[in-house]
Amino acid sequence: MAEALWGKAALWPGIGVGHFTDLEALTGCTVVLVEEGAVGAVDVRGAAPGTRETDLLQPENTVERVQAVLLTGGSAFGLAAAEGVVRYLAERGRGFPTPGGVVPIVPAAVLYDLGRGRVHRPPDGEAGYRAALASGSEPWEGSVGAGTGAVAGGVKGGVGLAGYALEEGYRVLALAAVNSLGRPFDPRTGRLYGEELLAEEERALLPDRSRYRGRPEDYRYPFLLGQNTTLAVVATDAPLSKAQAKRLAIMAQDGIARAIRPAHTPLDGDLVFALALGEGKGVDPYALLRLGAYAADAVTRAVLRAVLLAEGVPGLPAYRDLVG
Repeated sequence: MAEALWGKAALWPGIGVGHFTDLEALTGCTVVLVEEGAVGAVDVRGAAPGTRETDLLQPENTVERVQAVLLTGGSAFGLAAAEGVVRYLAERGRGFPTPGGVVPIVPAAVLYDLGRGRVHRPPDGEAGYRAALASGSEPWEGSVGAGTGAVAGGVKGGVGLAGYALEEGYRVLALAAVNSLGRPFDPRTGRLYGEELLAEEERALLPDRSRYRGRPEDYRYPFLLGQNTTLAVVATDAPLSKAQAKRLAIMAQDGIARAIRPAHTPLDGDLVFALALGEGKGVDPYALLRLGAYAADAVTRAVLRAVLLAEGVPGLPAYRDLVG
């Protein structure tokens, strides 16, 4: 069994989350900080990703530990925000040791939110720096950070945070920034895909859908083509090796597929980063199986929380406004 966690309660010492939110430009970025270092990996399933320093995360490559992961709006322009996170970490002496000093390792991925605000101002280095400075401060979820301008299948997207405490003593969490082409809910019933995984206390977030008027499923989505991507970070305090962290990321991808339909499309850049804060010696296969299974469940719940806690903007309703 495992205990469901969410929001701040899903975090533990050594891992922090910070957001930068620009409401005028309807964009922002989110930083997951692991300043002491964590074994890192990534799994990319969408066909239109925008990334930075993801090659080094492959199990066969040299660098094992990262100090942060950045999720950002702004499409390719938003990758500049990683420079601010690097600066924040360098000021604190965190990074990969080299003869010329430490080099902070900050993999990053982008989602598309261009043209949704009143001005064009993608996240830059200052935005990334301010997101890192904000680590540990509220708000934790909703229309903040990388989810500020996000859209999820025609309703407002956002950021969600969920996790589990396993009976083996390990913890696993997922943070998702949801900007998907696919819908997070069944248009025929208004029910969220995967909502059966929500904990009893989380079900209080569900709106009254008794008056929702269904409509047929439709996969044409002409108004969203090329403007998508769901990004997630899963983290654990288990001592995973780099190859095991990769498997954790692969298994966690199922959480996106349960919560969004369709997922991993030719026009999304869906990916999952994995972070393991343990010493990297590895765990037995059964423990990895359990961690991966709950990581996928945590991603599903994080996606649902992002959609449930998002706030609508003019011309784009939140899920709770549309079906409630």
